[in-house]
Amino acid sequence: MNEFIDMFSSSDPSNVATSVKLILLLTVLSLAPGILILMTSFTRIIIVLSFVRTSLATQQMPPNQVLIGLALFLTFFIMAPTFSEVYDDALQPLFDEEITLDEAYDRASTPIKNFMAKHTRQKDLELFISYTDMEKPESIQDVPLTTLVPAFAISELKTAFQMGFMIFVPFLIIDMAVASVLMSMGMMMLPPVMISLPFKILLFVLVDGWYLITHSLLSGF
Repeated sequence: MNEFIDMFSSSDPSNVATSVKLILLLTVLSLAPGILILMTSFTRIIIVLSFVRTSLATQQMPPNQVLIGLALFLTFFIMAPTFSEVYDDALQPLFDEEITLDEAYDRASTPIKNFMAKHTRQKDLELFISYTDMEKPESIQDVPLTTLVPAFAISELKTAFQMGFMIFVPFLIIDMAVASVLMSMGMMMLPPVMISLPFKILLFVLVDGWYLITHSLLSGF
C-alpha cells in the first residue's frame, strides 16, 4: 500500500506514467460488465432466452444462473473473432511496448465498431448523431463510441423483442386452445396454464426448441 502511495507522491515521470496506466486498468475492469452487456451480443441473447422461459411459463426453470451462463458462453463464441482481432492488433503490441496506449485504444475500437455497426440500424444511429453537433461522419470509424454504443443497444433491443414475439406466438395459440376447451367443458375454475404447460413443454421438446433458438441467435450474427 505504501508503495502504491509513493507512486503518486513521486515526481519521477516513469512512476507517474505507471500509476496512470494502473488507474486506467482499474477503470476498464470496473466498466467491464457494462462493456460486455452493451457492446457485444449478450443483450440480444439473454433477452431472447428470457422470452423463451416466459413463454413456456416455467417460472424459474431454467434458473437464472443457467440462462446467464449460456448467454455468456454464446457471447464469447460469437465475439471470439472480434476479441482475437483486438488482442492481436492492440493488446499484444501494447504489452510488447510497440505502440502507445492511445494507439492501442484506436486499434482496439476498430473491430468493435465494425461489429456493432453491422447490427445497428441506420435510423438508431442517426437519432444519436442528430443530438450532437458533430458533422456527418464519413465512415463508421469517425463515429465515437459514446454515440455508437447506445444506438447499437436499442437496435439489439428491437431485434430481441422481434424474436421474442415470434417465440410467444405458438405458445399463445396453445394457451388459447386449452382455455377454449376448458370453457366448453365448463371447467372455468381450473387454471388453463396448469393444463397447457405440459403441452407447451412437449411442443418445445418435439421441435428441438433449444437448437432452433440457438441456431437463430447464431445466424443473426
